[in-house]
Amino acid sequence: MSGTLTFPDHLSTKISPYLPPAKPSNDLPHLTLTFATSLDSALSLAPGTQTHLSGPLSKAMTHYLRSFHSAILVGVSTAVADDPGLNCRIEGVVGNGVERQPIPIILDPKGRWEVTDSSRVINTAKEGKGRAPFVLVASGNWQEDVLAERKKVVERYGGGYIGVDLDDNGRFRWKDILLTLKRELGVESVMVEGGGSVINSLLEDEGSRQLVGGVIVTIAPTWLGKGGVVVSPDRKVGGDDKYTPPRLKEVKWIPMEEDVVLCGRL
Repeated sequence: MSGTLTFPDHLSTKISPYLPPAKPSNDLPHLTLTFATSLDSALSLAPGTQTHLSGPLSKAMTHYLRSFHSAILVGVSTAVADDPGLNCRIEGVVGNGVERQPIPIILDPKGRWEVTDSSRVINTAKEGKGRAPFVLVASGNWQEDVLAERKKVVERYGGGYIGVDLDDNGRFRWKDILLTLKRELGVESVMVEGGGSVINSLLEDEGSRQLVGGVIVTIAPTWLGKGGVVVSPDRKVGGDDKYTPPRLKEVKWIPMEEDVVLCGRL
């Protein structure tokens, strides 16, 4: 799909309560978690395998949501497997300048994404249909040598690489991610789209869950079976062995042709 998309008014009205506010109520960007899943909570058939789940209407909804966010964020596995464009093709944004487009953000702590001039997100930026990505990598001097050529590619079109400290488990802290996006890029709202490890990391920790302003999930009428990439966060069991699973409130179910979209707040 490469043309301009539209999203019906009667559905946009139902989605609107879950969109980012005009200005976040705190010092961090508003975070919306959104993804498409099968009936067995799978995002793809297998790690590294691109899997199409959304129907045309819910796909248009994704681009509609992108139009209300400063940035789109995905993990490195999604960037490698899907080679996404990470732009907005909704009517009213297309053709009105790249400043209306969200900034693509790639979480790549170990520098795995080998971005080139032929990467789809770079071609999108070349054509003026989107913006160049910013890649968050682990802080440290290793960046200069390892990432030198890739930095030239993204910087040529207005993107860049940003170093962020890792925690003791070698992962980014979500608060650090949001603070960095706000401080370095002026991001007011970010739409987290995947993949599995990124989504699960947001949901498995109570502190991270508190950073999520809204959740919008497309559920496709299919089962992908065992072995897929699944949204299933680890349980965090305390000293008293009690576990409170994350649960949505203010829930709304919206049919979209064969799919159904679940909206809620954590």
